Order: sequence, then structure tokens, then C-alpha cells
Amino acid sequence: MEMVLAVFVGLALSATVGFRIFTPLLLTGIFERIDWITLSEGFSWVGSTPALIAFGAATIFEVLVNYIPAVGSFMKLISTPVAALAGILLTAAFIGDMNPFLEWSIAIIGGGGVATVSHATLTAVKGVSDTTLVGPAVSVAEDVTATIAPILIFLMPVLAIVFLLIMAFVIYRLYNRFLRKRQPA
Repeated sequence: MEMVLAVFVGLALSATVGFRIFTPLLLTGIFERIDWITLSEGFSWVGSTPALIAFGAATIFEVLVNYIPAVGSFMKLISTPVAALAGILLTAAFIGDMNPFLEWSIAIIGGGGVATVSHATLTAVKGVSDTTLVGPAVSVAEDVTATIAPILIFLMPVLAIVFLLIMAFVIYRLYNRFLRKRQPA
């Protein structure tokens, strides 16, 4: 059961990468540094001083750039591969006590996939919100979600399952809304 929960925690954190790529990495590093979580063997570097400085600087840059509509939308678009890599890293960091082939398959397909889908969905929302002048409100919502969701997941890991279900529902609804708009009248 512990391994299944670790997989869900990794996948849920990967989903939060869609909101802000570096905030979940920074929070994971902080929680690892203060020994509130234990990462898989070989991933303790996430809580090292150089990693925390890098994740902190990247987080500040990412947050600031998202309040400039045209730049934020462009950065969201080009950062999709980085989101996938962050999702892979976060998932792998939590599921180390299994066959390496299975571990990396789950990390690459699950973590990378979840991060890419959530990031792509939010990129589409961000593009629409910038054209409707509600971009700053969406940016604030992204910041809050990218900060609060990982903290809650660390404090109550069962919330990882709830968060993943909510994300799946939201993505499904947005996808259906997109399909309805594309159909000819």
C-alpha cells in the first residue's frame, strides 16, 4: 500500500508542475531538507543547498514572468518539455523501492505524461485568459495552487489521489469545452 501511495504522490506532484514548474521542485527540496519527507535513493540532492538556490531562483523568475501576459504565454509554450522532465523527476523521486524498469516506466509515462497534459491544458487556459484580460487572476490562481497543493500532498498524502481525480475531471471538462467550440454550428 505504501508503494501505491508513493506512486500517487509522485503523479500528483507531477500534475502540480502544470501550474508552475519549479515551485513543486522547490517545495519538495525544502521538505526533504527539513526531513519531513524521504526521497528515493539517489534523489536527496533535491534538498541540497545548490538545488534549493537553483529551484528558488527559477521559481522567482517563473512567477514574475507570468505576470507579463505576452511573455508568460510564450514561456508557458516553450516550457512544456521542461515540465515533462520535472514530472519525471518528481515521480521517480518518490518510487524508488521497485524494479528499475517499472520505476522509470511509471516515472516517464506517468509522471512525464501527467505533467505534460496538465501543463498543456493550463497553457491553453493561459492563452485564452491573456486575450480576455484576466491573465493576472489566472496567474495568481496558478501560484496558489502550485504552492498549496504540494504542501497539502506532503502533509496528507491521501490528498494526492483526490488532487489527481480533480485534475482529471478539470482537464476532461476543458477538453470537451474545446471540442464543442471547434464543431461547426
